[in-house]
Amino acid sequence: MGEDLILNLIKFSAGIALLVKGADLFVTGSSGIAKRARVPQFVIGLTLVAFGTSLPELTVNVEASLRGASEITLGNVIGSNIANILLILGIASLIRPLSVNRTFVKKEIPLNFLSILILFAMVSDRIVDGSGSAVISRSEGLVLMTTFVGYLYFLAAFLEKDQQAGSVQEVGYLKGGVIVVLGLAGLILGSEWTVTGGVEIARILGISQVIVGLFLIAVGTSLPELMASAVAAYRGNSDLALGNVAGSNIFNVSLVLGASSLIHPIPVPDRIFRDLVLLLIATATLLVSSYMGSRYTVSRREGAVFLLLYTAYVAYSWYTELAV
Repeated sequence: MGEDLILNLIKFSAGIALLVKGADLFVTGSSGIAKRARVPQFVIGLTLVAFGTSLPELTVNVEASLRGASEITLGNVIGSNIANILLILGIASLIRPLSVNRTFVKKEIPLNFLSILILFAMVSDRIVDGSGSAVISRSEGLVLMTTFVGYLYFLAAFLEKDQQAGSVQEVGYLKGGVIVVLGLAGLILGSEWTVTGGVEIARILGISQVIVGLFLIAVGTSLPELMASAVAAYRGNSDLALGNVAGSNIFNVSLVLGASSLIHPIPVPDRIFRDLVLLLIATATLLVSSYMGSRYTVSRREGAVFLLLYTAYVAYSWYTELAV
């Protein structure tokens, strides 16, 4: 058992590393080719850079759906979104207090609340219909994908064009093509290793796949958001740090969960309501922290509260899982 666990942990960790690097290479190569082809930077930012940090979640969930490990998909999305707010923004605000743009408070946070409420409605089959089991069906996946298209329209209508892809570097077609292929290979192989390793870890430890998705895979696939937000905070670019998290959360629910449920309906475990409630609380905490103390600022003290909440959530979840 010990040797199998170590081997699967190594496989899982290598898969996460490949996912992070693969996503970076894919976005770099495809964006560089698009820029060389004179595609407007706004379009590049809207279609590639904007959801580049959600590629690990997308590829892992698609792989999990194809392998029939659908319980991982819902846990991964909710766990990633919780980690994005409490863990990533907590760390970013400790590095430097985050100034909150009013547009973020008035538009991005309400859209995050809306995505959570939509997800609540979709997982409430037992309550609403009196069904014996609850699933996110393919038809609901179509609704989520439609929501994703609507969010792209929101980005096109409200975000500043010159902030979308300012750091994109032009690359040649051959070099860019090689980088894209390497990125895709990393994403495909990384998602396979992450899912198979995660499933085996759950089996060996005797815990549910939901827990693996909520924490191990969720935090691992959130590493691009963590690095992007930490660097942005260090450089004093609060809008990028906050926008990266808010946008990623909406992409995770609409695109990632929508695509996964189209491949295979996603079963809803009983404990997911507790995690959704925490996600709602985390989003509300972010909204409140934007008004408390220094108005439109997430301070270091508030960031410490975020991290404390996340630590307590992880400890309680693991304790209740192992106590069963």
